[in-house]
Amino acid sequence: MTWWKKLVGSSEELANIDYYEEGSHLLDGRRYHEALTSFRLALKEAPGDPLVLQQIAIAYSRIGMSDEAAKTYRHVLQKDPDAVGAHYGLAFLLVRSGQGSEAIPHLEAFLQNAPTGASAQEHVEHAREALTELRALSAGQEASAPESSTG
Repeated sequence: MTWWKKLVGSSEELANIDYYEEGSHLLDGRRYHEALTSFRLALKEAPGDPLVLQQIAIAYSRIGMSDEAAKTYRHVLQKDPDAVGAHYGLAFLLVRSGQGSEAIPHLEAFLQNAPTGASAQEHVEHAREALTELRALSAGQEASAPESSTG
């Protein structure tokens, strides 16, 4: 691992370390805790970087730290309200936690600026299906809610 090499390696090796790339490889390899360490080091090199923060949120999600993931996605959205990856990730965290109505605007924002390409198509379809289901549930709940009288 590069971060270990940083502790024991030479200064020449240090100049060539790309913690973001390392974290991405570790994340792909399902080594989530190690990926989180690399992304945190990348964040030290680029404080507040929305892409690094989104990767940190993904790592948190995958190790079951949903509250931290949601907090990190919200932080990204404060910095960049159009960050489609943060909208997508936060939406599905909200759905999983039973907050579907709060997920709707995030799914809409994701789909409004949806990424293109074959690799993104699966995520776009997933978001469309979830949004359709959430809207139907929301409409059903509104229809079954008792009317209140103001009289």
